[in-house]
Amino acid sequence: MKISVQSEDFDLGAECAAISRGRKDIGAVASFVGLVRDANDGAGVARMTLEHYAGMTEKSLAEIVEEARGRWEVMDATVIHRVGELQPGDNIVLVVVASAHRGDAFAACEFIMDFLKTRAPFWKKEETPEGGRWVDARESDDRAAEKWKE
Repeated sequence: MKISVQSEDFDLGAECAAISRGRKDIGAVASFVGLVRDANDGAGVARMTLEHYAGMTEKSLAEIVEEARGRWEVMDATVIHRVGELQPGDNIVLVVVASAHRGDAFAACEFIMDFLKTRAPFWKKEETPEGGRWVDARESDDRAAEKWKE
């Protein structure tokens, strides 16, 4: 398992290759990449700054991955979340899940992303033409996480 909170960009292809390198038992690798949009809630976004609670954030991400491992056959997982100042079009988050079968890989990848949005301690501030604003949690993210509570 690889968990990283970093300011540096990541390479999707390199991370997907690394998770299965040298393994013949992996039959599926599912991934998700989140990007900075140039608009949110009807306003243009010039840049976004992401802050986190060092140590606590990595622990929270590891716990989310472990929970996914308890639900599905997850052979390995990578979660990279960027912090600092980002521009529209920049990568924010990467989730990669390796499994023997695609169903487990897809489900675990979606689960990790849904819970990352609702449980991981990140704070986002957007710079808009009207000034800076902190991004509130979204009801849609809470609803997405609710579907896993069975």
